[in-house]
Amino acid sequence: MSDAVVEARGLRKSYGAFEALKGIDLTVRKGEVFCLLGPNGAGKTTTIEILEGHRNRDSGDVSVLGYDPSRDQRALRQCIGIVLQSAAVERFLTVDEVVELFRGYYPHPHPLDETLRLVGLEDKRKSLVRRLSGGQVRRLDMALALAGDPDLLFLDEPTAGFDPAARRGAWEVIQRLQALGKTILLTTHNMEEAERLADHLAILVAGEIVKEGSVADLRREHADTTISFLLPQIPLPDRLQSICRLHDGRISMETQEPTRSLHELTTWASETGIELDDLRVAPISLEEIYLRLAGAEALETRE
Repeated sequence: MSDAVVEARGLRKSYGAFEALKGIDLTVRKGEVFCLLGPNGAGKTTTIEILEGHRNRDSGDVSVLGYDPSRDQRALRQCIGIVLQSAAVERFLTVDEVVELFRGYYPHPHPLDETLRLVGLEDKRKSLVRRLSGGQVRRLDMALALAGDPDLLFLDEPTAGFDPAARRGAWEVIQRLQALGKTILLTTHNMEEAERLADHLAILVAGEIVKEGSVADLRREHADTTISFLLPQIPLPDRLQSICRLHDGRISMETQEPTRSLHELTTWASETGIELDDLRVAPISLEEIYLRLAGAEALETRE
């Protein structure tokens, strides 16, 4: 028996002459965090909206929790939760009043106290929404998505604009939800977030999935190691300059022979009597893999 929660085959969508999705295939399995990565305009939002039942596809087969989102919208919405990039709720209600209001929309809602505990708002339950911080409002958005005790959660850029502490708090919430058996489909531009949370990810570029798998799978395929250090006072030898690049005062090189490259680098440093400040050796980052696969579109997103 398949454990697929979301299945899409040959999914296509065009807006006039613009082909937003070019026949993508997608499978999200029960209990996993699935991350959809891609530059702006890649088709992520269109994909998510079709899976949520908010936009009709042009062609292809789609099943979400056994439902066709274009035909079974009422039944599907009883089983899913959605956290948008921004949401509007009544600012003059208290936290527990807003969550209780949303719980009333569902036949089998998630318990109020448990919902507030999961998102870390127990101490703010009597606070007016307008008095919450930005991070607390996003936690409230998560609580509202949980109100109906969904099997599947769609999280669209859930930590956009967060400071580092708030972002890590949100990651802990997502991990607690996964521990409850929830399936989570996440979109993000934050590579650290994807690397930290995703069991499986797909990189979408110009309406096509160019690569998918776990972070470990992608690293095995791009088997480079990154060696980096702060820019030294003297120039590197020609043989090293040819494989190095400079960014923000830091030298880095990608190599499939880390032992040999590191030996060559440290031998040169020792012979010239310089220190390689903040020397780091690490497997290739997800961000670097993403930039390789997404190409110029990804660079435009970062600017």
